[in-house]
Amino acid sequence: MFCVECGKEIPIFKEGACIDCYLKTHTFTKGPEFIDIPVCSHCDSYKYKNTWTNELFSDVLQRYLKNSFQISKQLKKIDINTECKEKKERINCKVFITGFLENTEITEKHQVIVRLKKTVCDVCSKRFGGYHEAIVQIRADKRNLSTQETQEIISNIEAHVEHLIARGNRSLFITDISQEHGGLDFYLSDKGAAFTIVNKIQEKYGGEIKQSSKNIGMKDSKQIYKMTYLLRLPSYKKDDFVKINHSFYLILSIQKNKIKMLDLSNWEEISTDFKSIDKTKIIGNSELMREMIIISQTKKDIQLMNPDNYKTFEIRKPKPITLQSKSINTLEIEDKIFLIP
Repeated sequence: MFCVECGKEIPIFKEGACIDCYLKTHTFTKGPEFIDIPVCSHCDSYKYKNTWTNELFSDVLQRYLKNSFQISKQLKKIDINTECKEKKERINCKVFITGFLENTEITEKHQVIVRLKKTVCDVCSKRFGGYHEAIVQIRADKRNLSTQETQEIISNIEAHVEHLIARGNRSLFITDISQEHGGLDFYLSDKGAAFTIVNKIQEKYGGEIKQSSKNIGMKDSKQIYKMTYLLRLPSYKKDDFVKINHSFYLILSIQKNKIKMLDLSNWEEISTDFKSIDKTKIIGNSELMREMIIISQTKKDIQLMNPDNYKTFEIRKPKPITLQSKSINTLEIEDKIFLIP
């Protein structure tokens, strides 16, 4: 058959025309010249319909293009690609829409100007308003948190918050951190995340969690509560020396309700729980240790010298071993001297 447009004897596609002539007189995609995308001026999140997202601009733009462009149902296997050049708050984009018209692949090109509209997202609005759903309180039993513990706990909680945000909890943030009564208070925007975080801190440092709630009103016919999670750490901590009954130990680690300790008399490691060592006397921490020079040793005994006054003394090793170092830390307590590995 002959094409009614070009007159060539060629397979007819539709309306008496060949595929090439048909494509010259028909378009299959139509879209706007401008697309407005709200962007948060503080966190750079983008808004699509009623939802804010931390997705990449290219992914958000794809959503807008799919929603804004009219694409003929005749086209199958649609693919949308863009080439964009940013100019301040206006982004010039070339939009290429490719699809198959039966067995023929076609691509149509459009020019779209994307206008970024600066605003404040829902999360930043809450953050600047001091919004919080929960308080995580970290305290220690019968003592203040040490400077090292304070820094570590702050870093740990900030890392947990970043991890949960990365996993999709966009509404999570720390409203405030304050030092109160020898401990720390963290004001968090999400009470579910706060509960997860306080349990993670307990796993690392041990202690006991207590929780309480406060009714702050109604929303969508439901009662709204603010939660307080109190984690009280034990009176002792990692690297402390303690006395239990008549024996001395070095605390190696504390995890949830389990404690790993080193018996200084024989260097054996033991694991126990908080209740088993309820009556614990804290001797001190690593500041009590003194470094001594090794003069000589046998399998069972070792001769040491105090570098401060050059006095030498000999003590029994906790177990028959050969020490390879030239010096070793010691702990002197109650007229006893212990080697610290």
